[in-house]
Amino acid sequence: QNMLEELLIHKPDDPIEFMINHLKQNNDDAPRICILGPPASGKTTVAMWLCKHFDAIRISQETLLFKEALALTEEAKAYKEKDQKIPNALWANLIQERLSNVDCIKQGWILEGFPENQEQAWMLQSFGIFPRHVVMLYASDTVLIERNSGKRIDSLTQEVYHTTFDWPRDPLVQQRLVEPDLSEQEVSKELLEYHRNFPEVFQIYQKVLKSINADQPAVDVLSQVLAYVQTRPRSAAPFTPRLLFCGPPGSGKSLQAALIAQKYSVVNLCCGQLLKEAVADNTKLGELVKPYIDNGSPVPDNLVVKLLAERLGSLECLTRGWVLSGFPRDMEQAEQLHKSQIHPNRYERNSTITLSLQR
Repeated sequence: QNMLEELLIHKPDDPIEFMINHLKQNNDDAPRICILGPPASGKTTVAMWLCKHFDAIRISQETLLFKEALALTEEAKAYKEKDQKIPNALWANLIQERLSNVDCIKQGWILEGFPENQEQAWMLQSFGIFPRHVVMLYASDTVLIERNSGKRIDSLTQEVYHTTFDWPRDPLVQQRLVEPDLSEQEVSKELLEYHRNFPEVFQIYQKVLKSINADQPAVDVLSQVLAYVQTRPRSAAPFTPRLLFCGPPGSGKSLQAALIAQKYSVVNLCCGQLLKEAVADNTKLGELVKPYIDNGSPVPDNLVVKLLAERLGSLECLTRGWVLSGFPRDMEQAEQLHKSQIHPNRYERNSTITLSLQR
């Protein structure tokens, strides 16, 4: 899928050579993450922590302007020195140049604070830069303004601390801490700008974006971020659900299967009901099953599997997908399903909970 995306984006003259080079890179699992959010929401802390965890490359305004020797760095610095806003096109070109370097390709990247607006997002997409995960940190404006007032930055490592919530124990680190450049008025101004641009950016990345509350302990924020960025991105390829519910009697298999079928418009198959329908319809298999049903004896597994294979092979089940409950009930039945090429792609197990009350 990643290779197909790259082919569609770059449209190389020699697709075969392009695919060979893509496979040689072996970087489909390298992180491609954007950390977004308003000022003082903790973007730097999250980005630096993720870079350490994944051994990825962190890219931010600060790294692009002061830690990189890129072709457009001096031009961007000139705007900064004149207190002028750096154009979106210049930021996008800087990011593209940095992400095309070998370390970003091999190790992956964490893009901190970009894109800031819709235009930057569109420009990055036009360059073929698509993050697999976008984390959007959020908190109330009053919390963010208070955070900024207590924010301190390590001048050596650029790690962020706080006078109240996260003060470093090392005296040497304490001596290196400096206050951020943003005043309360400047933070308020940036918050207004952020709220103006946020809905458009959210709309662009909504399929790969997760919002996380930044107004909680840093450990909780980091654990939620890590849990999200470690999930595999959803494929846009067609998907036909094939679900199997297992569990003891009374655990709610049939009810859950019916609810799933109703919500997602898949075919609900209950093994017992399927047998009764086959008998009522006087099908060939139904005639073989009828004596067992009339006598109240178990229907042989081979007949049940044949009936299931016939129903699951119908056009309705193949196109809409299905959810099955009531079969298999043991290992032998499961092996027969497997031999018949009936392979669920989701399994759910219901279990009963027994509470013992002691006087």
